[in-house]
Amino acid sequence: MDCFAIARNDMQPIANTTIYALATPQGKAGVAVLRISGPASRAALAHLGIAATPAPRMATLATLTCGGAPIDQALVLYFKAPHSFTGEDVVELHLHGSIAVIRAALEALAHCPGLRLAEPGEFTRRAFLNNKLDLAQAEGLADLIDAQTSAQHAQALRQLGGEGSRRVAALREQVIEPLALLEAYIDFPDEDIPESVLAETTARVDALRRELAALLDDGRLGEKIRDGLEIVILGPPNAGKSSLLNALAKRDVAIVSDEAGTTRDMVEVHLELGGFEVTLIDTAGLREAAGSIEAEGIRRARARAAQADFKLVLLDGTRATADYPGIAPLLDDSALLVLTKSDLPATASIADKPHLAISTTTGDGLDALIATLRGRVEALMESAPAPLITRARHREALHEALALLQGWHMDKPLELACEELRAAAASLGKITGKIWVDELLDLVFRRFCIGK
Repeated sequence: MDCFAIARNDMQPIANTTIYALATPQGKAGVAVLRISGPASRAALAHLGIAATPAPRMATLATLTCGGAPIDQALVLYFKAPHSFTGEDVVELHLHGSIAVIRAALEALAHCPGLRLAEPGEFTRRAFLNNKLDLAQAEGLADLIDAQTSAQHAQALRQLGGEGSRRVAALREQVIEPLALLEAYIDFPDEDIPESVLAETTARVDALRRELAALLDDGRLGEKIRDGLEIVILGPPNAGKSSLLNALAKRDVAIVSDEAGTTRDMVEVHLELGGFEVTLIDTAGLREAAGSIEAEGIRRARARAAQADFKLVLLDGTRATADYPGIAPLLDDSALLVLTKSDLPATASIADKPHLAISTTTGDGLDALIATLRGRVEALMESAPAPLITRARHREALHEALALLQGWHMDKPLELACEELRAAAASLGKITGKIWVDELLDLVFRRFCIGK
């Protein structure tokens, strides 16, 4: 019995229920969509005063009523199982987006026998249980809903379209094939299976080890596209870090003061650069701390900089290099040196190093800084092929499979070697749901909004 058959048996009580929810955001809008899925979907239409179910996939204008009282004139669509998003009978009600209309329709459905309000992610969960999409595709759908940049949009579409699932299936096949060879060698000792089978199995496992290691060594590109890159702004007090953050954010998000040590904790702003999401982080000024709180802020700034994708190292262009102890170690390949206050006379002898000059007062140099940052972000994010890993759990599953394969060798009893290959295939299957793990499903679907 495959994993999906097990899933359907375990979820039978839920599959026999009919769920409904608002599939568009709450609030006033031009159109609101109510979605109903399950065996009582057509009965729900009758409860709303629609005697004849519309032809499948044909929009029909109808008046919805409750106890004879009109609710709204709506477009009604019926999707007959299994040709629907969930694989069940589905009804969609396209209503006017009035808060009063939505409330009246929801109250009418609440009194319809056999219906209940959907839980978060339940429509998508039913789609998974009915083989309409796998776990990786479900996560792609969630990412598509949340996408804010063109890169996130493109990656989510690839995931939803099954690109990642097909790549995972190919990896599992590379585990299953040597497993089949070994099992044939064990189960049919009298069939003159050549000894070369063992060497072929070893060669295939070795090749898979290398492929998994390469996939894991992707610089977390997919996760960075989904979650965003981090750019930390560093420098001594009063170098203009908070002023630059406000200028790039085009609003006052950080306090600006001539008093040193004003910024003690990190302030974050999310922006889009070159179609990619980035998080700009303002940090405490680097100096000999005046107290324990400021010292902790400086420690956090250095720790965050060590993990960041890029660093903007800001120096006051009107002051001498000697005023900046401890800056040199920050100027590595991930750092961009920026001299501030370019509208004032420059005296900094560090100006002979590659740098950009800006003034947040006049705006000079800001366009060049943004263009440079955009170029660096694009160079990093577009230098690799489309990533397979888009979430931490995908990475964990690949790590688990690789660990099992790295410990695999033909010196062990063949039965144990087979079991380790099965375990590796199961680890890869966690990405798409080719195994049944209740906790894994809960983790995936509880992040969905109601009505999806």
